[in-house]
Amino acid sequence: MTCFSPKFMAFCAALACLSGQAPADTAQGAHVSIELNALEPIEDACRISFLVQNGHDTDIEQAVYEAVLFDTEGRVDRLTLFDFGALPAARPRVRQFLVPGLSCADLGRLLINGVETCTGDGIPADACTDGLELQSRADVEVLG
Repeated sequence: MTCFSPKFMAFCAALACLSGQAPADTAQGAHVSIELNALEPIEDACRISFLVQNGHDTDIEQAVYEAVLFDTEGRVDRLTLFDFGALPAARPRVRQFLVPGLSCADLGRLLINGVETCTGDGIPADACTDGLELQSRADVEVLG
């Protein structure tokens, strides 16, 4: 089925996302999406779970993002790197990070400050940043 009208393109993109396929011809183009999916307190740490999808036609061999964690008062708590590892093309992946010394309840915002590493055969230099889509299912705002 071919998508022609903007409404039909949006419908096809939604169907592709539901089926686990990245929409190849959306208005935004190929991009990476990162969703803050869950926060889980673990003893003296916070486990942060992300749902990540590489919407490019080519695998990303390694994606490392610099993140800034803010407390609920808006102060910087820490700057850290999240290594999402390999991101196969058009496949969702869940990545979890245990942040020691962080109470999940004290996390107010998360800023994706930039990309530290983005490698892969034939991927554009800006593959991990151009059109980066950020979302949150938690009560924590994600910025980029």
